[in-house]
Amino acid sequence: MFDKLFAAQQKAEEVKKRLDTISVTGIAEGGKITVSATANKLIQSVTIDEEFLKSADKEELEELIALAVNKALEQAEQISQTEMQAATRDMMGGLGDFLGK
Repeated sequence: MFDKLFAAQQKAEEVKKRLDTISVTGIAEGGKITVSATANKLIQSVTIDEEFLKSADKEELEELIALAVNKALEQAEQISQTEMQAATRDMMGGLGDFLGK
């Protein structure tokens, strides 16, 4: 039983490490603002077009950064859910063997 639980824990760690290597991007205002993150929802960078920065007002800039961040985080969440579901299926298959199914 503990072997199966240990294997499940290892699988979850593997998924987390894999999510750290997957990059997602949120884009706003036609690419004038770009946010890059990992699938573990860690923001890696925010890029703002120089020309757009010169002409944008503070409120507009704040709204568009939030939009780009949210888009990146939505993508990260989708990937994370997909990866975790796959890992859970693998783990449940192993637990099914343990439970005699």
